Amino acid sequence: QVLVKIEAIGVNFIDIYNRSGLYKNPLPVTPGNEGAGTVEAVGSGVAEVKAGDRVAWGMNIGSYAQYRVISSDRLVTIPVGLSFQDAASVMLQGMTAHYLAISTYPLKAGDSCLIHAAAGGLGQLLCQVAKIRGARVIGTVGSPEKAEIARQAGADEVILYRDQDFVARTRELTGGAGVQVVYDTVGKDTFAGSLDSLARRGMLVLVGQASGPVPPLDPGVL
Repeated sequence: QVLVKIEAIGVNFIDIYNRSGLYKNPLPVTPGNEGAGTVEAVGSGVAEVKAGDRVAWGMNIGSYAQYRVISSDRLVTIPVGLSFQDAASVMLQGMTAHYLAISTYPLKAGDSCLIHAAAGGLGQLLCQVAKIRGARVIGTVGSPEKAEIARQAGADEVILYRDQDFVARTRELTGGAGVQVVYDTVGKDTFAGSLDSLARRGMLVLVGQASGPVPPLDPGVL
Protein backbone atom coordinates (compact mmCIF):
# COMPACT_ATOMS: atom_id res chain seq x y z
CA GLN A 1 0.00 0.00 0.00
CA VAL A 2 0.94 3.63 -0.53
CA LEU A 3 0.34 6.78 1.49
CA VAL A 4 -0.59 9.70 -0.78
CA LYS A 5 -0.89 13.39 0.08
CA ILE A 6 -3.87 14.47 -2.01
CA GLU A 7 -3.50 17.62 -4.11
CA ALA A 8 -6.68 17.47 -6.23
CA ILE A 9 -9.88 15.43 -6.40
CA GLY A 10 -12.39 14.79 -9.15
CA VAL A 11 -16.08 15.49 -8.63
CA ASN A 12 -18.35 13.23 -10.70
CA PHE A 13 -21.99 12.33 -11.02
CA ILE A 14 -21.28 8.97 -9.39
CA ASP A 15 -20.57 10.92 -6.19
CA ILE A 16 -24.22 12.03 -6.20
CA TYR A 17 -25.27 8.38 -6.42
CA ASN A 18 -22.98 7.55 -3.50
CA ARG A 19 -24.33 10.42 -1.41
CA SER A 20 -27.99 9.69 -2.18
CA GLY A 21 -27.61 6.01 -1.37
CA LEU A 22 -28.48 4.85 -4.89
CA TYR A 23 -25.07 3.18 -4.92
CA LYS A 24 -24.72 1.52 -1.54
CA ASN A 25 -21.48 1.76 0.42
CA PRO A 26 -20.82 0.34 3.88
CA LEU A 27 -20.72 3.09 6.49
CA PRO A 28 -18.73 4.99 7.58
CA VAL A 29 -17.56 6.05 4.12
CA THR A 30 -15.42 8.84 2.69
CA PRO A 31 -16.76 9.93 -0.72
CA GLY A 32 -14.75 10.69 -3.84
CA ASN A 33 -13.80 8.21 -6.54
CA GLU A 34 -10.73 9.82 -8.12
CA GLY A 35 -7.83 12.00 -7.15
CA ALA A 36 -4.20 12.92 -7.61
CA GLY A 37 -1.32 13.68 -5.29
CA THR A 38 2.22 12.97 -4.16
CA VAL A 39 3.43 9.69 -2.70
CA GLU A 40 4.55 10.27 0.90
CA ALA A 41 5.55 6.70 1.79
CA VAL A 42 5.29 3.16 0.47
CA GLY A 43 4.76 -0.14 2.21
CA SER A 44 6.99 -3.18 1.99
CA GLY A 45 7.03 -4.90 -1.38
CA VAL A 46 5.80 -1.87 -3.34
CA ALA A 47 7.80 -1.52 -6.56
CA GLU A 48 5.43 0.42 -8.83
CA VAL A 49 5.96 3.83 -7.22
CA LYS A 50 8.28 5.54 -4.75
CA ALA A 51 8.14 8.50 -2.37
CA GLY A 52 7.93 11.77 -4.28
CA ASP A 53 6.14 10.33 -7.32
CA ARG A 54 3.13 12.21 -8.65
CA VAL A 55 0.22 9.78 -9.05
CA ALA A 56 -3.49 9.63 -9.88
CA TRP A 57 -6.27 7.06 -9.55
CA GLY A 58 -9.89 6.46 -10.45
CA MET A 59 -12.82 4.33 -9.27
CA ASN A 60 -11.46 3.99 -5.76
CA ILE A 61 -13.74 5.57 -3.19
CA GLY A 62 -12.25 7.59 -0.34
CA SER A 63 -10.65 10.52 -2.13
CA TYR A 64 -12.29 13.47 -0.33
CA ALA A 65 -9.45 13.73 2.16
CA GLN A 66 -6.03 15.26 2.78
CA TYR A 67 -4.26 11.91 2.85
CA ARG A 68 -5.22 8.40 1.93
CA VAL A 69 -3.79 4.91 1.85
CA ILE A 70 -4.35 3.13 -1.46
CA SER A 71 -3.16 -0.08 -3.11
CA SER A 72 -0.19 0.56 -5.35
CA ASP A 73 -1.77 -1.32 -8.27
CA ARG A 74 -4.53 1.29 -8.47
CA LEU A 75 -2.11 4.14 -9.15
CA VAL A 76 -0.78 5.61 -12.38
CA THR A 77 2.11 8.06 -12.52
CA ILE A 78 1.31 11.53 -13.83
CA PRO A 79 3.29 12.55 -16.95
CA VAL A 80 5.63 15.52 -16.68
CA GLY A 81 3.82 18.74 -17.57
CA LEU A 82 0.36 17.53 -16.53
CA SER A 83 -1.12 19.26 -13.48
CA PHE A 84 -2.64 17.49 -10.50
CA GLN A 85 -5.98 19.12 -11.37
CA ASP A 86 -5.99 17.83 -14.94
CA ALA A 87 -4.85 14.38 -13.88
CA ALA A 88 -7.55 14.10 -11.21
CA SER A 89 -10.27 15.29 -13.56
CA VAL A 90 -9.60 12.89 -16.40
CA MET A 91 -9.23 9.48 -14.76
CA LEU A 92 -12.82 8.31 -14.26
CA GLN A 93 -14.36 10.15 -17.20
CA GLY A 94 -11.40 9.43 -19.44
CA MET A 95 -11.58 5.69 -18.83
CA THR A 96 -15.33 5.82 -19.41
CA ALA A 97 -14.95 7.67 -22.73
CA HIS A 98 -12.28 5.17 -23.78
CA TYR A 99 -14.35 2.04 -23.18
CA LEU A 100 -17.51 3.57 -24.64
CA ALA A 101 -15.91 4.54 -27.96
CA ILE A 102 -13.43 1.68 -28.27
CA SER A 103 -15.00 -1.34 -26.55
CA THR A 104 -18.76 -0.92 -26.04
CA TYR A 105 -19.35 0.32 -29.58
CA PRO A 106 -16.02 0.49 -31.45
CA LEU A 107 -16.41 3.67 -33.48
CA LYS A 108 -14.80 3.69 -36.90
CA ALA A 109 -14.41 6.07 -39.82
CA GLY A 110 -17.78 6.67 -41.47
CA ASP A 111 -19.85 6.08 -38.32
CA SER A 112 -22.12 8.77 -36.90
CA CYS A 113 -22.70 9.02 -33.17
CA LEU A 114 -25.05 11.07 -31.00
CA ILE A 115 -23.60 12.23 -27.67
CA HIS A 116 -26.00 13.69 -25.11
CA ALA A 117 -24.65 16.35 -22.72
CA ALA A 118 -21.76 16.88 -25.11
CA ALA A 119 -20.44 19.88 -23.14
CA GLY A 120 -20.12 17.95 -19.86
CA GLY A 121 -16.92 16.39 -18.61
CA LEU A 122 -17.58 12.97 -20.11
CA GLY A 123 -19.23 14.48 -23.18
CA GLN A 124 -16.18 16.58 -24.08
CA LEU A 125 -13.80 13.66 -23.71
CA LEU A 126 -16.12 11.37 -25.67
CA CYS A 127 -16.32 13.92 -28.48
CA GLN A 128 -12.53 13.97 -28.67
CA VAL A 129 -12.14 10.19 -28.67
CA ALA A 130 -14.90 9.82 -31.27
CA LYS A 131 -13.14 12.29 -33.57
CA ILE A 132 -9.83 10.48 -33.14
CA ARG A 133 -11.68 7.31 -34.22
CA GLY A 134 -12.87 9.08 -37.38
CA ALA A 135 -16.56 9.29 -36.50
CA ARG A 136 -18.99 12.10 -37.26
CA VAL A 137 -20.06 13.57 -33.92
CA ILE A 138 -23.50 15.03 -33.22
CA GLY A 139 -23.92 16.46 -29.73
CA THR A 140 -26.86 17.74 -27.71
CA VAL A 141 -26.51 20.64 -25.27
CA GLY A 142 -28.75 23.05 -23.39
CA SER A 143 -27.39 26.48 -24.32
CA PRO A 144 -25.41 28.36 -27.01
CA GLU A 145 -22.49 28.66 -24.58
CA LYS A 146 -22.39 24.89 -24.14
CA ALA A 147 -22.72 24.45 -27.89
CA GLU A 148 -19.45 26.30 -28.37
CA ILE A 149 -17.77 24.11 -25.74
CA ALA A 150 -18.96 20.97 -27.56
CA ARG A 151 -17.70 22.28 -30.91
CA GLN A 152 -14.30 23.04 -29.43
CA ALA A 153 -14.19 19.45 -28.15
CA GLY A 154 -14.77 18.14 -31.69
CA ALA A 155 -18.53 17.96 -32.26
CA ASP A 156 -19.33 18.35 -35.96
CA GLU A 157 -22.96 19.28 -35.32
CA VAL A 158 -24.58 20.55 -32.11
CA ILE A 159 -28.30 20.40 -31.30
CA LEU A 160 -29.84 22.78 -28.76
CA TYR A 161 -32.32 20.31 -27.34
CA ARG A 162 -34.45 22.98 -25.64
CA ASP A 163 -35.08 24.67 -29.00
CA GLN A 164 -34.99 21.72 -31.39
CA ASP A 165 -36.40 18.22 -31.58
CA PHE A 166 -33.17 16.29 -31.34
CA VAL A 167 -34.66 13.21 -33.00
CA ALA A 168 -35.89 15.13 -36.06
CA ARG A 169 -32.63 17.08 -36.28
CA THR A 170 -30.51 13.92 -35.97
CA ARG A 171 -32.52 12.28 -38.75
CA GLU A 172 -32.12 15.39 -40.88
CA LEU A 173 -28.35 15.48 -40.34
CA THR A 174 -28.01 11.81 -41.29
CA GLY A 175 -30.24 11.94 -44.35
CA GLY A 176 -32.96 10.04 -42.51
CA ALA A 177 -30.74 7.09 -41.68
CA GLY A 178 -30.04 7.77 -38.01
CA VAL A 179 -26.79 7.22 -36.11
CA GLN A 180 -24.91 4.00 -35.49
CA VAL A 181 -24.69 4.67 -31.75
CA VAL A 182 -26.19 6.99 -29.11
CA TYR A 183 -24.26 7.59 -25.89
CA ASP A 184 -26.94 8.62 -23.39
CA THR A 185 -26.01 9.91 -19.92
CA VAL A 186 -29.40 11.52 -19.28
CA GLY A 187 -31.73 8.54 -18.99
CA LYS A 188 -35.47 9.01 -18.55
CA ASP A 189 -35.90 12.28 -20.47
CA THR A 190 -33.98 11.19 -23.56
CA PHE A 191 -34.41 7.41 -23.66
CA ALA A 192 -37.28 7.19 -26.13
CA GLY A 193 -35.77 9.85 -28.38
CA SER A 194 -32.41 8.12 -28.29
CA LEU A 195 -34.01 4.92 -29.56
CA ASP A 196 -35.75 6.86 -32.34
CA SER A 197 -32.43 8.42 -33.39
CA LEU A 198 -30.75 5.09 -34.16
CA ALA A 199 -30.02 3.65 -37.55
CA ARG A 200 -31.20 0.12 -38.24
CA ARG A 201 -29.23 -2.25 -36.00
CA GLY A 202 -27.79 0.75 -34.16
CA MET A 203 -26.79 0.61 -30.49
CA LEU A 204 -28.12 2.70 -27.61
CA VAL A 205 -25.58 2.88 -24.80
CA LEU A 206 -27.03 4.02 -21.47
CA VAL A 207 -24.21 5.55 -19.47
CA GLY A 208 -26.15 7.26 -16.69
CA GLN A 209 -29.50 8.51 -15.48
CA ALA A 210 -29.09 12.18 -14.67
CA SER A 211 -32.83 12.76 -15.25
CA GLY A 212 -33.86 9.54 -13.52
CA PRO A 213 -34.03 5.85 -14.43
CA VAL A 214 -35.55 4.87 -17.76
CA PRO A 215 -39.20 3.72 -17.63
CA PRO A 216 -39.99 0.01 -17.91
CA LEU A 217 -40.29 -1.09 -21.53
CA ASP A 218 -43.60 -2.31 -22.86
CA PRO A 219 -42.89 -5.82 -24.22
CA GLY A 220 -45.39 -5.11 -26.95
CA VAL A 221 -43.12 -2.56 -28.58
CA LEU A 222 -40.04 -4.77 -28.69
